[in-house]
Amino acid sequence: MAQKPSIPKGTRDFNPEQVAKRNYIFNTIRGAFETFGFQPIETPSFENSDTLMGKYGDEGDRLIFKILNSGDYLSKANGQAYTEKNSNKLTSSISDKALRYDLTVPFARYVVQHQNDIEFPFKRYQIQPVWRADRPQKGRFREFYQCDADVVGSKSLWQEVEFIQLYDRVFSALNLEGVTIKINNRKILSGIAEVIGASDKLIDFTVALDKLDKIGEEKVKAEMLSKGISEVGISKLQPLFTLSGSFESQIKSLKNILNTSEEGQKGIEELAFINNAISELGLSTTVLQLDVTLARGLNYYTGAIFEVAAPKTVKMGSIGGGGRYDDLTGIFGMKHVSGVGISFGLDRIYLVLEELDLFPETVSKNVEALFINFGDKEALFSLKAIKQLRLQGIHAELYPDAAKMKKQMNHANKRAIPFVVLVGDQEIASNTYTLKQMISGTQDTVTLEALISIIKKS
Repeated sequence: MAQKPSIPKGTRDFNPEQVAKRNYIFNTIRGAFETFGFQPIETPSFENSDTLMGKYGDEGDRLIFKILNSGDYLSKANGQAYTEKNSNKLTSSISDKALRYDLTVPFARYVVQHQNDIEFPFKRYQIQPVWRADRPQKGRFREFYQCDADVVGSKSLWQEVEFIQLYDRVFSALNLEGVTIKINNRKILSGIAEVIGASDKLIDFTVALDKLDKIGEEKVKAEMLSKGISEVGISKLQPLFTLSGSFESQIKSLKNILNTSEEGQKGIEELAFINNAISELGLSTTVLQLDVTLARGLNYYTGAIFEVAAPKTVKMGSIGGGGRYDDLTGIFGMKHVSGVGISFGLDRIYLVLEELDLFPETVSKNVEALFINFGDKEALFSLKAIKQLRLQGIHAELYPDAAKMKKQMNHANKRAIPFVVLVGDQEIASNTYTLKQMISGTQDTVTLEALISIIKKS
C-alpha cells in the first residue's frame, strides 16, 4: 500500500499564488534594504553546534534543531545510556551541527571570520530561512524566513534613526497603515533594576515586566515577589505601571524615576535623541512609541530594543524587531564591535496583508496569452510570435499538445488566462492572428503589432 504523503508540522507548501505574494513582500523589503545602502550576504542553513548553542538562553537552546552526525553515530556515543542527566552529553556525542535559529548569530560569526575582507561600518542584509523546534500555531512556524538588516562597526545613534525610517519605508510601500514601532533601551531596564535594588535579578525582573499587557499589574508584582524582588523595590515601580502618554511625557516621567541611575539616564538620553530626530524627519504611515516593558533579546541587546506591532485591527504577534548589541561578535573573540539590526517577520506580514486584503491584484500576474496548438506547423508559427511577445515583457505560452480545442480552452479558463490566440492555415497565409478575449468573448483578427498593443493595454 502506497504511503500517504505528508510534511512535518510547522512547515508548509506554497502554491504559485502564495509564492507570488511572498515574492512581492521579499522584493519590497529587498528594494528598501538596497535603497538604504545595505549589501546582501548569505550563510549556510546549518552551523557548527558550538556556534549556536549558548547564544539564545536556555529556552532558545531547546528550540534549536540538531542534525545527527552521518554514519554510525551511536557507536561514537561510547555506549552511553540515555538518561535525563546525560542527555546533553549524548547529544553532543551524536550531533555537532544544527540548523540556524536566526540570522544574527551566524552574521556575527561571518563578521569575525571575514573581518579582514570587510569594510567597516558594514551594512548587510540577509533574506533566508531559519528553523525553530517551536510549537506551531497561527503565525508561528518551525521553518520560516527572516529578513534582516544590520550595521556593525558604528556606535552612532543615527543608525537607529535610519532603521526606524527603514521600517516606515517598507510598511508604507506595502500600504500597511497603522503599524506601531515600539522602542525601549536596555540601559533603562538596567537602570530600573538598579533603582529597585534588583540589579542581580535583571532578567527575572524584565521577564515579569514584559508580561504587563498579558497578565496585568497584580500578577506581574506577584511574579516579581516570587523571584526574590523585595516589596519595597516593587513599590518604587508603581509609576511604571501607569506610564502612558506621548513619547516626550514618558521620557519626562522616566527622568524622575531614574534620577539616581547613571545607566538609566544614558538610556533616556539615547531614546530622546532618536525621538527628536524622528520628530524632525517625520514618518509616513508608522508611529514610534516608547514601551518600557519591552525586553526582548536581553541576552545580547545592550541599547535600543525594537518591536513592531501590526495594526490593532489584526490579532497578530510582532511582525518585526531588533536592537543594539555592543559586543555580539565578542562571543567569537572579536571584542568591542558595536552593531544594531532589525528583522522583518515575512510570514506574519503575509498573514496581515492577506487579512486586510492589501495584496495588489497584479502581484499574482498570470500568463496573459495562451496560443492554441493545432499541430506542428501552427505551433512553430505561434512560437515565433510568442518570442516577440516575451521580448515585450508579455507572459505568453503555447499549449504543449495538439489536444482537442475544448480541452485547451478549458485549460485557459481554469488558469484565468485573459487572452487566447488561435493560428490556423488562414492566419499563417495572411500573417495574422485571431485574438479571443476570454472575459467578453469577443474575437478579432489582428497583426502581431496590434496583438502586442492590445495585450499590453489590458
